[in-house]
Amino acid sequence: MSTTTSKTPSKPAPWKSAFLEHLNKMDSPEFVFSSLHPSPNPSAPVPYVPRARYCIFRGFWAELPENKHNDAPKNERVYESEMPTFTSDVRMLKIPEVFASSAGKAEDTGGASAAGPEERGQSRGSGGGGPIEAVWWIKETMTQWRLKGEAFVVGEDIDGETSGVRTVKSEVGSRMRVVNGMEGKQGDWDWKKELTGHFGNNSPGIRGSFRAPPPGRPTSEPYDDKNLKLGMKVSELDDPYARKNFRVVIIKPDEVEQLDLSDPATSRRQYYTFDSSTGDWKHEELWP
Repeated sequence: MSTTTSKTPSKPAPWKSAFLEHLNKMDSPEFVFSSLHPSPNPSAPVPYVPRARYCIFRGFWAELPENKHNDAPKNERVYESEMPTFTSDVRMLKIPEVFASSAGKAEDTGGASAAGPEERGQSRGSGGGGPIEAVWWIKETMTQWRLKGEAFVVGEDIDGETSGVRTVKSEVGSRMRVVNGMEGKQGDWDWKKELTGHFGNNSPGIRGSFRAPPPGRPTSEPYDDKNLKLGMKVSELDDPYARKNFRVVIIKPDEVEQLDLSDPATSRRQYYTFDSSTGDWKHEELWP
């Protein structure tokens, strides 16, 4: 990895261990991912409307979960982070939303309104940076976790030199902390290898979902029905149709809230904010 421009955290976030402990109690680490969609009314006083959907936590970026069924080549654990990841199809609305609401404002809302990423401009590649929220409700501990920050997308072009790639490597790289004892191995860590590792961690059925017909498009419209079908299973790591649509989304949190509702008499909200000038997390205890 060659691009890490900002100060990195010097130690793990104080909320990370509790967050993982709680998620490990869930049958499936599902969460609600909220983003901003350009308003369908161009004259509306607010230019965005909220969008939310359930996603699956796929581990922290650079900490690919072990999977004995994954034959993909993997990076050594050179880095660690506090940036949750999930996987998505580039044809879904959430991808262009995190581009269109970013500081760069890539104006291509795409997703279900476009036939494919080839029609969508900048959001077909790596980039993004739009504001997001992610919320987990862990019933087993009666705790709500809310992460607020920005989302970045890693696509097949991550080895390139586009502005989107540079943005991802700078913004995400600034939160990637070198693991103790791995100093000097940063140059061996590869972004594309990490992307492929995430693809390999999906089951053949999930991989096949990236070869489904265009999400959100009318079934009456023509599409590439020779190569895109429902219920497909993909075993190859380099399937061109699935990999064209596959993306990893990285959440870069600036605020984290842990709301403990396990006992009404002692409920508290733990509030953490990231200080980019020091690379440390500040903590404050609040009333629920």
